[in-house]
Amino acid sequence: MLETIERVEPRRRPRRLRATAALRGLVRETVLRPRRLVAPLFVVPGRDRREPIPSMPGHERMSPDLALELARRLARLGVGGVLLFGVPDAKDETGSGAADPGGPVPETLRRLRDADLPLVRMADVCLCEYTSHGHCGVLAGREVDNDRTLPLLAEAAVAYAEAGAQVVAPSAMMDGQVEALRRALDASGHAGVAVLAYASKHASFLYGPFREAAGSAPAFGDRRSYQMDPANGREALREMALDAEEGADILMVKPALTSLDLLAEARRRFDLPLAAYQVSGEFAMVEAAAQRGWIDRRGAALETLTAIARAGADIVITYFAEEAAAWLAEEGA
Repeated sequence: MLETIERVEPRRRPRRLRATAALRGLVRETVLRPRRLVAPLFVVPGRDRREPIPSMPGHERMSPDLALELARRLARLGVGGVLLFGVPDAKDETGSGAADPGGPVPETLRRLRDADLPLVRMADVCLCEYTSHGHCGVLAGREVDNDRTLPLLAEAAVAYAEAGAQVVAPSAMMDGQVEALRRALDASGHAGVAVLAYASKHASFLYGPFREAAGSAPAFGDRRSYQMDPANGREALREMALDAEEGADILMVKPALTSLDLLAEARRRFDLPLAAYQVSGEFAMVEAAAQRGWIDRRGAALETLTAIARAGADIVITYFAEEAAAWLAEEGA
């Protein structure tokens, strides 16, 4: 039977360029670099304080002195930056601790600035870690009051800028938050501080480990009235356009892996740098599967990070940043 089948000689042979590791490396289209990675850090008040995060193996909440030690390691590995999230000991209804110049984020920023490390100093700007109810803004009854929240976000951004932040990243998904921060920064003499907008942030089920790490789960309800419906792509692009108009210097999508289509479309539409956040649930899924022996941890981590970069991300925020930088150095990236 096989003798009757005509032999086919392919006219094109793409496999020629896959023959060896050296050849594959030579023609690789997307090259991941440590300098494009940003490591999220959870900082708490105090000294010599470590608190492991059970759902995020290898990660912990840490005091500013220990965060500086980790930042030094990241800098030696060539990682591009750190993104700080504060976890205070006390919270209140309005999240006033977010703007406290003595809080863990400003203290860590000052330490990083004084150390003059070759890392971009970024600070997340939101109230959810600081409010007793866990929502991202102040409440009017059981609803988040968008316009009353904006000045509080702006106040926190200015506090971080004064402590040494080079980039502030509003993540509350309040309408007008980018413009509110930009105006406040310019008016306070911090026109050189950039705004990284959480422009396309969906109400995702992949944030669970982060909420454990930051102690920021809502005490009631959910965040669907301000974070976007994951089903909406055109709305996400509209949000990006609005943030660009309001003065964002960098646009971000979150979660990364479920937003690759949006990232690719944003790359076509916008000339601003693009960031993507490989969120805690994405990290935890790889960790859990690897612990069970179902996947290769290193391979899966690098593959997902490369896919995010291939879709158009200039910056990838990831909990794999430290290890990925070391792996890439081994590979000569």
